[in-house]
Amino acid sequence: QVQLVESGGGLVQAGGSLTLSCRRTGSFASVLAMGWYRQAPGKQRELVASLTDDMAIYADSVKGRSTISRGYARDTVDLRMNSLKPEDTAVYYCYVRGRRVGLNEFNDYWGQGTQVTVSS
Repeated sequence: QVQLVESGGGLVQAGGSLTLSCRRTGSFASVLAMGWYRQAPGKQRELVASLTDDMAIYADSVKGRSTISRGYARDTVDLRMNSLKPEDTAVYYCYVRGRRVGLNEFNDYWGQGTQVTVSS
């Protein structure tokens, strides 16, 4: 069973910072990427940042003020966001793209989401 456990969301003032953390459980034969998406009310879900073994990818809207990194264990990923803006308000979802042990295909797995609210 795959679970993605997210933490670190909450209410923060504009200009502030926060760190989102995600820990995955379940056996994977291969993981291509872990990262974060977000969805604001009335908008489509969008990629925020993604981390592979080779590179980190950021949305233009957060580039330069966000850092995605692996946690102490390779099954965790952290997203540090600085200089937060009201438009960063959204539900943030952790995801992993990987192949489970015993399966042939790669799939995306999602967390439940954590609310980030930035007040002006």
